[in-house]
Amino acid sequence: MRRFITRIFEKHDPIMKRALMPAEARAWLRPDQGDASLYRPDPKVRDEFEPNQLPLKVSAVLMPIVERNNQYSVILTKRAEHLSSHSGQVSFPGGKSDEEDEHAMATALREAKEEINLPYENVDVIGAMEDYETVTGYNVSPVVGFVDPDFKVIPEKNEVDDVFEVPLDFILDPANHKIESLHWKGAERHYYVFPHDKYKIWGATAAMLVRFANLVNDHAKCAA
Repeated sequence: MRRFITRIFEKHDPIMKRALMPAEARAWLRPDQGDASLYRPDPKVRDEFEPNQLPLKVSAVLMPIVERNNQYSVILTKRAEHLSSHSGQVSFPGGKSDEEDEHAMATALREAKEEINLPYENVDVIGAMEDYETVTGYNVSPVVGFVDPDFKVIPEKNEVDDVFEVPLDFILDPANHKIESLHWKGAERHYYVFPHDKYKIWGATAAMLVRFANLVNDHAKCAA
């Protein structure tokens, strides 16, 4: 599986162009997909929401895939309840790009080190998926990497309440790609949800997991 996914990203993100794109450039590039485009399939409904103004706030997350005895899982975090934004929600390790970050990969690796004590040298980055625009005005770069599990997970208590793993097979199974909705700002908003037994995985994190799953599954069909 690792070799298969690595080959996919060799084609999907050649020479890791997305993973190595500087924050300054990404701030002025509006992603093709995001909260509005994925969760409001009716263009008339999408048009009712004002687009975020450029430049966007730039961030990056790490999608850490761990291998143990030929079994794969993805590391996720539960954000601390006291945070001012997205408190208590499930997310990837990641955050806003700092001035000293050369590119999206640097942001993702730095944040993973700060949030869960994941050493840089334990991550083999294979590329990034397309940027994702959130309704809150962030341009998020999902950087994908395989992780050597030989490290001690230490959650940063001011940011992370819990660190847990979800089997990759569960994520890849289309039957687990659920869609829910709620009424928000005068219109119905749709969003992806994974029916996980521990925490509710939804919103942008779920959407990026679905996009990753679709990418892998589409290549698997072509290879069959």
